[in-house]
Amino acid sequence: MAEAYIYDSVRTPRGKGKSDGSLHEVTSLHAAATTLKALRDRNGLDTSLVEDVILGCVAPVGEQGADVARTAAIYADYHDRAPGLHINRFCASGIEAVNLAANQIKAGDGELYVAGGVEMMSRVPMGSDGFALAVDPISAYKAYFAPQGVAADLIATKYGFSREDCDALAVESHKRAAQAWAEGRFAKSVIPVKDVNGVTILDRDETIRPGTTLEILGGLKPSFKEQGEVMPGFDAVLQLKYPEIERINHVHHAGNSSGVVDGAAAILVGSKEIGEKLGLKPRARIRSSVKVGSDPSIMLTGPVPATEKILARAGMSISDIDLFEVNEAFAAVVLRFLQAFQVDPAKVNVNGGAMAMGHPLGATGAMIIGTALDELERSGKGTALCTLCVASGMGAATIIERL
Repeated sequence: MAEAYIYDSVRTPRGKGKSDGSLHEVTSLHAAATTLKALRDRNGLDTSLVEDVILGCVAPVGEQGADVARTAAIYADYHDRAPGLHINRFCASGIEAVNLAANQIKAGDGELYVAGGVEMMSRVPMGSDGFALAVDPISAYKAYFAPQGVAADLIATKYGFSREDCDALAVESHKRAAQAWAEGRFAKSVIPVKDVNGVTILDRDETIRPGTTLEILGGLKPSFKEQGEVMPGFDAVLQLKYPEIERINHVHHAGNSSGVVDGAAAILVGSKEIGEKLGLKPRARIRSSVKVGSDPSIMLTGPVPATEKILARAGMSISDIDLFEVNEAFAAVVLRFLQAFQVDPAKVNVNGGAMAMGHPLGATGAMIIGTALDELERSGKGTALCTLCVASGMGAATIIERL
C-alpha cells in the first residue's frame, strides 16, 4: 500500500461570524479559492495533475451549495481537469476531506489531492440546510435529540465538570492563542484574505480575547439553560436516555463554547512519487485515520472512541502521541478527552482552540491538522493526533508524523 504525505497546509484567518465581522463581505467561493490559489502558487503546482479537490462544508446551500469544491477550483483558475467533491460529516468535514484524499492515495487512486473545507457562517448560517434529526419527529424521537449545547451540558454533568472547570479551560485557550499569534506560530500557514483589488481584508484571527478572565466569564449567563429547562424542555428528553442524571447542570455559555466564525483551509496531500516528480518535500506522513459513530443523544463524546480506535489501528498507545488537537466545540468535550486518557493538558491544543479562535464548521478539521503540523515542526516533536466531536453522534481522528 502506498503512503500519503502532507506537502503543504494553509488557512485563512478566522473572522467573526456576524454581519460586522471582517470577512462578512467575502463569499465562500472567494475564501475557498484563496486557499487553493495559495497552495498552487507556494508550490508551483501544475493543477492539471490534481486528482481531486475535496472540500468539507456543513451548510451546502446558496453560495456554498452545488458542489462548492468544483466551483471553487474553477474560481481559483485550476486546470479544467481538476474535478471537485463536496463532503459533509458535520464538524469533521474538513478532517474527513483530508482523510479521504489520503486513503485514496494509499489505495492507488491518484497521487495528488487538495483537501480542506470552507464555512462562511456570517453569510450562510448554521442550520441553513435543514437538519432532519432535529425536525423530523420520528428521527428526533429515536435519537433522543437535544441541541448540542444541552448535550454538552449533559457531558459536563455526567462526567463531573463544573462551570469553573469549563471557564478555566476557556481562559487558557485565549491565553495560548494570543501567545501563539504574538510569537508568530501561525505565520507559516495563515494567509491573508484580500479583496479583488489586492487590499488585505483580514490577516489574523479576529475573535481572540487575551484579556479573558474567570471573573469575566463568570458574569455570563448559561446559553442553553432555557432550551433545557423551559421550552421545549430538552433536559427531560436526555434524562429519558440517562435516567441516572437527576438534574443537568447548565455550565456552557458563549465564552466556553466554540465561536461562530468564517474561514477556509486547504492541505496538499500526495504520494512519495508525485513529490519527487514535482520537487516537493513532504512535511508529514498521514499514518492513520478513523471515523466512528457514538450515542446521538449525548452526541459529542466521539473523540474518545475515535481515539481508542485509531490508536489500536495504528498499533500505538496514548503515550506515543506527542501533541493533541481536540476541537474545542465546547469545553466539556476537551475535558472529557483529558479525563478519559489522563493526558497532560500541556500537550492538548498547545496554541489554543475554537473557544478562542472559532469553529468554521466545514474547515476546522483541516485547520487543526495544519496547526498540529506547524507545532510539531516548531517544537521538534514527532507525532500528533487530531480529533473532533461530530453532530448526531460521531467522531473522527487522524494521526500525522512529522518528517
